[in-house]
Amino acid sequence: MTGQRVVLEVLGGARSFPPPIWMMRQAGRYLPEYRQTREKAGGFLDLCYTPDLAVEVTLQPIRRFGFDASILFSDILVVPHALGRDLAFEEGRGPVMTPIRTDEIAKLDPSRAGEFLEPVIETVRRLRGELPDETTLLGFCGAPWTVATYMIAGHGTPDQAPARLFLYREPERMKALLELLADVSADYLVRQIEAGADAVQIFDSWSGVLDEASFVKCCVRPVARMVERIRKLHPHTPIIGFPKGAGSLYAGYREATGVTALGLDWSVPLSQAQGLQAGGAVQGNLDPLRLVAGGSALDEGVNDILVRLGDGPLIFNLGHGIAPDTPVEHVERMVEIVRAGGLRS
Repeated sequence: MTGQRVVLEVLGGARSFPPPIWMMRQAGRYLPEYRQTREKAGGFLDLCYTPDLAVEVTLQPIRRFGFDASILFSDILVVPHALGRDLAFEEGRGPVMTPIRTDEIAKLDPSRAGEFLEPVIETVRRLRGELPDETTLLGFCGAPWTVATYMIAGHGTPDQAPARLFLYREPERMKALLELLADVSADYLVRQIEAGADAVQIFDSWSGVLDEASFVKCCVRPVARMVERIRKLHPHTPIIGFPKGAGSLYAGYREATGVTALGLDWSVPLSQAQGLQAGGAVQGNLDPLRLVAGGSALDEGVNDILVRLGDGPLIFNLGHGIAPDTPVEHVERMVEIVRAGGLRS
């Protein structure tokens, strides 16, 4: 590898072994230093919108583990918040919003989003100046479908039935909402790139609840719209797509959306992952609960990924965000195995 930022090299299709490593939600509640910083902030949104504190929590896992990539600390729901929707985070429940009415979709005001999100962009600017040169800085946002599910239901649900019903009953209004979110989110990612992000990730955490036709309408087309809009200004910036739970629909997703790399959830069989890797870089896909469990479950899970995917372009990661009750020593063990290139016999 000749580049300083190995994650960028792998996103470009190069093989690096041992592979670079980072974790989704790597700045979070499993770290005692994060919990201390959040107490200072007073609330989760205050933490997201205060650059001094957001920079600090973003840097904490880099200092502790030396991950190869650092991802901006924020939340996917800052985009609807910037559009004028209310947003709160309740302990034990997560994000809560007032469900959007059909007549309110046309009244969403994208003109206010740029100024509203400026504190997040300032965080990106500061991070690029404070991170080690070799650390890739990742920006991110939620995919339009996943963001829309929260706007419609007002909170997370087990199967996002409210959003699916909205899609079936109000297809034109859903299309309008998804297109608006796609454009605002793409512009948000462009601003992150211009502030210093080396690459960006689009999180579609609820893509797995849709049937095939709806997946194309709600996940593929809006993300393709985003990628096209971003690439007009930044044609060479890597974009990671993470359609969690897409299963067999992962096949063709990269080509249909134009994303550079695929983030794989833990349910993707490694045999399927190998086929997807033939088309370019993949990221993932350790079950986060293996990291909670530790021991042989962790060791074997990490080693299997390295053995099966290590011959191609791989960014080692979890198959979803780290669980809050993950022991720090288990993260240390995972990093140790990855850095060693697998278990030693």
